[in-house]
Amino acid sequence: MTSTAEPVTDAEQSAPVTGGRARGGPVQGPSRGRGVEGGNGPRRRSPVGSRAPLVLLAPAALLLLALVVYPLVRLVVISFQDYGLRAIFTGQAGFAGFANYTGVLTDASFWPVILRTVLVTGAMVLGTIVIGMGVAQLLTRLGVVMRTVVSVVLVLAWAMPNVASSLVWQWLFQPFYGVLNWVITQLRVFGDHTQDNWASHPGQAYTIVLTLVIWQAVPFVALTLYAAQSQIAPEYYEAGALDGATTWTMYRAITLPALAPTLLLVSILSVIWDFNVFNQIWLLTRGGPEEATLTLGIWTFVQSFVSNAYGQGAAIAVISTVILGVLTSYYIRRLVRSGEEDL
Repeated sequence: MTSTAEPVTDAEQSAPVTGGRARGGPVQGPSRGRGVEGGNGPRRRSPVGSRAPLVLLAPAALLLLALVVYPLVRLVVISFQDYGLRAIFTGQAGFAGFANYTGVLTDASFWPVILRTVLVTGAMVLGTIVIGMGVAQLLTRLGVVMRTVVSVVLVLAWAMPNVASSLVWQWLFQPFYGVLNWVITQLRVFGDHTQDNWASHPGQAYTIVLTLVIWQAVPFVALTLYAAQSQIAPEYYEAGALDGATTWTMYRAITLPALAPTLLLVSILSVIWDFNVFNQIWLLTRGGPEEATLTLGIWTFVQSFVSNAYGQGAAIAVISTVILGVLTSYYIRRLVRSGEEDL
């Protein structure tokens, strides 16, 4: 039994096949969206899937608008108004132009306050980072039990509200009943310091403020650096020990480069937090003695809520924001670049 094949014409040989079966079968048209059936053509994203990230980010964006953007815009508006007690009761404030900024910039206290704020912030950040690095290194050398105990103590110190810790610090350095004055007196080396008021001398006032702020900030820095340091592969240290490197050499050549991104991050956060310190200074010294501890945060509060010059207080706050942005912009750019390099 013989079979005969149908003759194929030249038109059928040259006709493009777009889908379905090959020669002799019905030719299917091109499918939409997914290309040839079974192929790897591009897929069209559904409208619901494309809007899902926006829906998920919307609550956080609304909170940022309500808690950050709107107060900042309102602050800038008030800084250009003649805003005082009358404006609070009437709800109406006249336009003052740049008068508030002119009054702040020409004030005799402006440049001393700026310099004092920068120096105090630098001292706080430096002390926090150095001590935090030391505590993080200590945690790597402790056993499991002691490391757990130290970590719990650090977390408890960090979780303590700064108002409560400021009141405890005030009691420690209080005249007549202060624990520290009593201990110094009992040593019988420095004489009788029972009546010593630490807040009445500039040097001693800075001592109690700096120690309090650093004591509160060290736990975060120490635990963050310890978490980063524990991720360093131990093979690097083993290789360094085989090469005869000392502990300090390995810390400088291995640990510090590995901790550089984390150090940069905690430094930026420390600058932002310490630049805006208010509660500790106000509760301990109230900017005294004789404005020796008057920083931008304290000056803003005094102008706004003591002198009732809310417009000038808002102007000082805007200037503080600009200065803080300038101080942290370089480090933020470096942090972003290091993140892009890691990608």
